[in-house]
Amino acid sequence: MTTLKDLRPAYVAGIGFHRYQFISDTPYVELGLTAVRGALADAGLPWPAVESAYVAKALLPMAPGRPMLRHLGATGLPIVHVEDASASGSAAFRHAVMEVASGLADIVLVIGVDKPMPVGRAESLARIGGLADDAIAPFTHFALLADAYAARSGAKVEDIALVALKNHRNGAKNPFAQHQKERTLDEILNGKKIAGGFTSLQCTPVGEGAAAVIVASEEGLKRHGLGLDRAIRVAGSAGRSQRVYDDATRYDAMLTQETAAIALREAGLSPSDIDVAELHDAFTVEEVEYLEAMGFAPEGQAVPMLKEGAFDIGGRCAVSPSGGLISMGHPIGPTGVGQIGEITRQLRGEAGPRQQPGARHGLAHMVGVGAVCYVHLLSRD
Repeated sequence: MTTLKDLRPAYVAGIGFHRYQFISDTPYVELGLTAVRGALADAGLPWPAVESAYVAKALLPMAPGRPMLRHLGATGLPIVHVEDASASGSAAFRHAVMEVASGLADIVLVIGVDKPMPVGRAESLARIGGLADDAIAPFTHFALLADAYAARSGAKVEDIALVALKNHRNGAKNPFAQHQKERTLDEILNGKKIAGGFTSLQCTPVGEGAAAVIVASEEGLKRHGLGLDRAIRVAGSAGRSQRVYDDATRYDAMLTQETAAIALREAGLSPSDIDVAELHDAFTVEEVEYLEAMGFAPEGQAVPMLKEGAFDIGGRCAVSPSGGLISMGHPIGPTGVGQIGEITRQLRGEAGPRQQPGARHGLAHMVGVGAVCYVHLLSRD
């Protein structure tokens, strides 16, 4: 089977953001164009250089890309809209990478943009329901998983809440984060109750925003008089969907384990090589579950390693230095693209107070309802 190693290298050449924020009157067009213009300026490329565009969204109405991008100029480029729930941006990025790596295009834009809209999940229309669909919302599901993880590992509620303590601390240093305030453990544990041991500060906020990246080939950059000095290579990319697992309650972790293994193998890396990771931490328990599933920690040991500072900025692997979904936010369409932007910033050494020293390899991980999973590996050559 052909992998990225068999194709020409694809690079992240530019990144841009509109701050993730609480719901506002800001039009989605303004959100998206702010991020796109930022990515173009960061890459040093003009808009007409972009040959293809992928627009990731989950909540906006159909086909929002053309009305947004025409403000930059009607160049006739193909526009593909990608919706894959929380993994929409991750899926869009994978397809842009494949287009560049295969030689079909040299300069490709990935833009994730979203604003909350009154849309629901297609699962409710699929006529294959669960026994408790009317009782178990996502936060309930993960609260139950947190209880199961605690029983399995011996961790306490306050131990799992340390994920939120770390990620709010990181987000406080991120000018693009929705939550930019460091929190104490008491604040996190005694906040508004959501489900089980979860409080609001242990769950991702609802919001809006945008993130954009430019994926390019070396040839495309050279054609525009640019080099690879700030370009970050995409070393691995994998996507999978849920299958039948022995423990159906932990399908997200099992799916993550499989997908990460494929991406790491493609990149020729192991978890011990990864310096920075951005994870789908919509709820605190997800971070510890996924760290163990991907091999960053032995089973049942993510919490002790978290307590030791292994996943802090400056630790063995900085996990969610952006603040993660819990603090950076999760506007859905942009989230996976924003992870790529943060890792690119880290590998360039441009993350300022969030910088992981000596970062060379980064991993981005997202899951989406359905369920799907994407894992990408980026490397600084």
